Amino acid sequence: MRAHFDPGGTPDGLLAALHALSAEGAIGGLMVLACDANGWQPERLDPILRGCEIPLFGGIFPQITYQNQNHERGTLLLALGAAPEIACVRGLSEADADFDERVEVATEHWQEPAGATTMVVFVDGLSSRISALVDGLYANFGLENNFIGGGAGSLSFQQRPCILTNAGLLADVAVLARLPLRSRIGVTHGWEPISEPLKVTGARGNVVMTLDWEPAFAVYKRMVEAHSGQEMRAEAFFALAKSYPFGMTKLDTEIVVRDPLMVVDGNHLVCVGEVPEGAFVKLLNGTPDTLIAAARKARELTMPASAELAGPAQAASASYLFIDCISRVLFLGERIADELRAVGHDRPVNGAFTLGEIANTGDAFLEFYNKTSVFGILFDEAIG
Repeated sequence: MRAHFDPGGTPDGLLAALHALSAEGAIGGLMVLACDANGWQPERLDPILRGCEIPLFGGIFPQITYQNQNHERGTLLLALGAAPEIACVRGLSEADADFDERVEVATEHWQEPAGATTMVVFVDGLSSRISALVDGLYANFGLENNFIGGGAGSLSFQQRPCILTNAGLLADVAVLARLPLRSRIGVTHGWEPISEPLKVTGARGNVVMTLDWEPAFAVYKRMVEAHSGQEMRAEAFFALAKSYPFGMTKLDTEIVVRDPLMVVDGNHLVCVGEVPEGAFVKLLNGTPDTLIAAARKARELTMPASAELAGPAQAASASYLFIDCISRVLFLGERIADELRAVGHDRPVNGAFTLGEIANTGDAFLEFYNKTSVFGILFDEAIG
């Protein structure tokens, strides 16, 4: 994938980049990763997106990374050699939506793939039924291809259009892009349990109402204050909550992290992604060193591919894509540079800092994660 970065992040900069890339030719599709601070609005962006003749997909994220540097402003365009198949699934917060069916209908025009594929999935990260969408993806595609992607949106936690498609800038949707590329995916997080299990006794979608039959915020506040020695206030919730996610244990995978974002209705916790009623969760905590070590491990999990990268042709055909949670940036501060160096190691890393991450762990599981590092190697050409 060829990368083009516009540090200004303006609509005119995007338009100029699209014209320049179109003039180069031999581009099958574009992945566009933009920053929320660009301030893009549909009325300015939609004419540009609808006028683009190249298949295009992407999102607006709190931050992006270009060549091992995180950016709060700018636009990254990744040019693909082959054309992706793209579909859009709408209504990600609709309580009664059947996402098995919606994914099937959205992708029914796709052809049977001739070889290995990788599906990139970007969702509105503030939608309430992202996990249900992921279940729908698994029901329709299983693990016949790898998955990598994450949640778009703003750290204001105000839902607004954040998914980029040729149809325009959209809200409460997912864009699915199946690429005719082989890939390797590594998924880790570095957070450790610091509590006994708590039963989720009241929940609706991504809102946790009660834990062990007590108001959720009261339980969470009591536990966080006891561990941190700091006062937790609802009006400044995320300043401390970014260090204390929930963890749900699932079969055949690491603990699945859920990130509490805010307090609503006095004592309810809004999370990134669903927390099922009846599930058991533990309070988690970590250190900068455990998170950075986990990011390094995400890269190492892809290293069965190292033999494939032995020759110059194979190395030239591979691109690194890093999807990392924005709350890891907030937690690590300046040490995010250490994490990017750890995961990139010997090559530039491009990607996005997201509101939740989507990936499969090997051939065992597909999940919507929070506070997690997802590292992918994408091969532009078939390899042996």
